[in-house]
Amino acid sequence: MTDLLTHLFPLIYGGFFLLLLWQAFRVMARGFSAVPRPGDPLPSQRTDRTGRLTIHPELLDAEGQLIRDDLLTVRFSADQDPPLSPSDAQP
Repeated sequence: MTDLLTHLFPLIYGGFFLLLLWQAFRVMARGFSAVPRPGDPLPSQRTDRTGRLTIHPELLDAEGQLIRDDLLTVRFSADQDPPLSPSDAQP
């Protein structure tokens, strides 16, 4: 019995090692795809996981329409994307 375990343990250990290595590469591949590269769409052209532009509930009135009030916004000097107006948002 111990002779069988002595020969079987390295195979089980190696199998788990390969499984964990494969999982690690899958996780790293997801991380690499999150980094924007030249030719990728601009952040303003990206959509959320539903395929639609995300609109925060604070920007909707009682009827569910976008509010037309002027809003105070803050832009940082490193931000190169042009601002989106409410008319650019897709319902």
